Amino acid sequence: MTLRSQILVHKQAIPDAGQALPGRATAVPVPAAHFVNGNPLQPPFPANLQHAIFAMGCFWGAERRFWEQPGVWTTAVIYAGGHTPNPTYEEVCSGLTGHTEAVLVVFDPHVVSYDELLKLFWEAHNPTQGMRQGNDIGTQYRSAIYCFDSAQLDAARASEARFQAELQKHGLGSITTEIGDAPSYYYAEAYHQQYLAKNPGGYCGLGGTGVCMPA
Repeated sequence: MTLRSQILVHKQAIPDAGQALPGRATAVPVPAAHFVNGNPLQPPFPANLQHAIFAMGCFWGAERRFWEQPGVWTTAVIYAGGHTPNPTYEEVCSGLTGHTEAVLVVFDPHVVSYDELLKLFWEAHNPTQGMRQGNDIGTQYRSAIYCFDSAQLDAARASEARFQAELQKHGLGSITTEIGDAPSYYYAEAYHQQYLAKNPGGYCGLGGTGVCMPA
C-alpha cells in the first residue's frame, strides 16, 4: 500500500501500534520560555502546580484559550494519545501516528480549579464530532481529556455526564471525547508553540456548540 493510500485509510481510524509510523528517538527542540508569559514550557515546574491535557481540534486556538485563563502558569502544544515516538507535524497529520493535537496546561489550583478548566474545554469546542473539529478532518483533531490522577479522571467523567445532558436538551448528539489516563506525549515543533501570539492573524478553527456547562 502506498503512503497516500495509507493516509486515506487512517484519516478516520486510529492505527494500532503495528500500523503506526516508527518515529525517532530524538525529541524536537523546544523553546525555553513561553512566548506570552515567559515561563518554562518543560519541567521541572513549581511543586504547587498541577498538570492537565486537553485536545479540542487544532491546537493553535486551543492553546490560546488556556494561556488566557487566569491561574494557568504555562501551556505547550503537544502530540498525545498515539504510538509514534517524537512524531513530526507532517506525520501526525498523515493519520499514521495515532496522536491528537493537544495542549499541556500547567496551572495553579488555588487560582483556577480543574473543574473550571473542564468547563472551558467543553464550551470552547464541539465534542460530538468524532475524528474532526469543524472543517478540520482527521484523527489528529479528535476531542480528548487525558488525566494525571484518579481525581482528574473522576472529574472529567462527571463533567462529561453533565455536559451530555445539556447537549441533549439542545438537540445535539453524543459526546465522542476520549477520556483516559495521561499517555506519553511529545512536544510539537517550536513554530507551533504559542502560534497565535506569534501570528495574530493565523488560523483558528475553534468553535463551541453554544451550550454552557451547568454549575
